Amino acid sequence: MPTSFRHRPVLAAALAGAGALMAGAVQAQEAAAPAAAPAAGSAQGVVQGAAQGAAQGVPDAAAALASLPHDLSPWGMFVTASPVVQAVMVGLALASVVTWTIAIAKTAEVTSAKRKARAALAMLEEARSLSQAAERVGFSQGTAGALVRAVLAETHMSADAPSRDGLMDRAASRLERIEAAAGRRMARGTGILATIGSTGPFIGLFGTVWGIMTSFIGISKAQTTNLAVVAPGIAEALLATAIGLVAAIPAVVVYNACSRAIGGHKAQLTDASAAVLRLLSRDIDRHALPRPHAVQGHAVPGHGVQGHGNSRAAE
Repeated sequence: MPTSFRHRPVLAAALAGAGALMAGAVQAQEAAAPAAAPAAGSAQGVVQGAAQGAAQGVPDAAAALASLPHDLSPWGMFVTASPVVQAVMVGLALASVVTWTIAIAKTAEVTSAKRKARAALAMLEEARSLSQAAERVGFSQGTAGALVRAVLAETHMSADAPSRDGLMDRAASRLERIEAAAGRRMARGTGILATIGSTGPFIGLFGTVWGIMTSFIGISKAQTTNLAVVAPGIAEALLATAIGLVAAIPAVVVYNACSRAIGGHKAQLTDASAAVLRLLSRDIDRHALPRPHAVQGHAVPGHGVQGHGNSRAAE
């Protein structure tokens, strides 16, 4: 028998075994597929949930960023600030305007008064008697002229007094009151500067606290701590403090400058008062007090021997 015919049964058996193995593998795969399907489905669900959450978070953040002010200039922050912070900023801006208005007005007023007082003091120092001082500065506008007129008025009112001992004291009292009135008049308006300088930073701080409170409320509504969401509100709040300092610092500087200038003017008035009292004392020692004579309601030196205060008053 040939060899090929002898091996046919063996080949048939091998083919049958291979077919059985293949059928078993297919059945095992079909049995494992239903068990793997739930696991794959759960993993796919997790991925889809994360994607949906991220997709939902992105619009929220985008909406929050879209509502933020894009103009962070001082004017832009003022426009987007809350009404309370806006009111604080407007009040501080008006206080700053008042400060500079008072500074300009007081500078002109004190400069003019000091120039007049300096010229009047020079004339009083050159005068040799009350009569000569009255001719030079008695009717001039200014505090120095008022000092001379006050001493002449007291001299005329004491013309019939039996003694001249109290004349100096009465004249000094009049001069002291005139100096005090001039100082009060010159210091008028500087109290506002002190108020602005002391309260400006605290008013600005109130605006800052209110603005930061509003910012935190906005953070809680947006449910995000992104710096881009927090920064504009805090910047608006800090702008109130900056404006408060801008209003307070010049007010303090101007107040100190006005105080020094007014103090210098008061010193000039004190010197003028001393000069007038020296002239009065000199006339008392010479028995040469000016005699009253009414001219347009003002007391001026009158009749008597003309000269440098040599007219004698009636005893």
